[in-house]
Amino acid sequence: MTGDPSRPLAPATRLVGSGRPPRSPGASVSPELAMTSTYVAGGDVNYARVGNPTWSAFETTLAALEGDDSTRALAFASGMGAISATLSLLPHGGTVLAPRHFYNGTSGLLETWVASGRARLVRIDLSDTSAVERALPDGVDVVWIESPANPTLETCDVAALTRCAHAAGALVVEDNTFNTPLGRRPLDDGVDVVVHSVTKYLAGHSDVLLGAAVTNDSSLAERLLTARTLGGAIPGPSETWLALRGMRTLHLRWERACANAAALAARLEQHPNVVRVRYPGTGAMIAVEVDGGQSAASAVEDAVDVWLPATSLGGVESMLERRRRHALEPESVPENLLRLSVGVEDVDDLWRDLDAALTGSSA
Repeated sequence: MTGDPSRPLAPATRLVGSGRPPRSPGASVSPELAMTSTYVAGGDVNYARVGNPTWSAFETTLAALEGDDSTRALAFASGMGAISATLSLLPHGGTVLAPRHFYNGTSGLLETWVASGRARLVRIDLSDTSAVERALPDGVDVVWIESPANPTLETCDVAALTRCAHAAGALVVEDNTFNTPLGRRPLDDGVDVVVHSVTKYLAGHSDVLLGAAVTNDSSLAERLLTARTLGGAIPGPSETWLALRGMRTLHLRWERACANAAALAARLEQHPNVVRVRYPGTGAMIAVEVDGGQSAASAVEDAVDVWLPATSLGGVESMLERRRRHALEPESVPENLLRLSVGVEDVDDLWRDLDAALTGSSA
């Protein structure tokens, strides 16, 4: 589905129409759910670890959303599968420059590599572009970006950081899970590889584990494909089909969740039992620091009814959790910080539930 080249299709239209089978009388509207491990010899694919038509439909749709005609997307068994494959681009003993706070699965993997001598990890405040520029000549191979960061929601100037990194010969990778391609397209800022936990907003219904890596660089795409094929982090066709079906409504879910988040962030700023609201001004993620410390934050988790206390995000349901309950979260993440993933419920129901839990937390 290409539309009129002089008038590119809007993201919502691409989400609905991409990855469909060719139109012909009697043809299926939905893409094939190809449940096979083996193919007859002589075709482009001879074994299911190499390719699957269901993957192709999903990958075509994500590539159309995240980039342009040169963009290639690859599906993985999970977000960590995509992250692991992308980090395999790092040379042995190479250096990763990463934010002070970023997804603890990624940081946990890198810490195991540091312990084994596989990599060197340097954490820095990515919001300070000049500090990053000064750190880059020290032999950095990969700059890893999250903007906003998980779970503290700091942001950075991705385009400026990318220019600095490329000038120093480093690759730039951004985890775009929190933004989705509807919030921002890092490839437009020159980022080399974008990764997603498709489990979250893209699939959107808390019923799929899936990841993806996206790039405009054909050589990087081939290296990522090799990492997926030989590493075995391949997605199941059923999960990929469900993720693609979920993506058809991403624009609707994203619009509602972002509107809800903006309304809730404004109300939380006025709540007497909230000492700090972290909200980047866009997106559907909020972090709050609850007055009363760890016990008060835990009390909010226990008291909510509409909100779901859970360690995920990006679903249609609103979720919250105290992030420092996870051992891998750094000590610089406040003990009283709650990460909120705002869903698509009625915003007043969400507020009443959250307000009651916060008010009760001071008791």
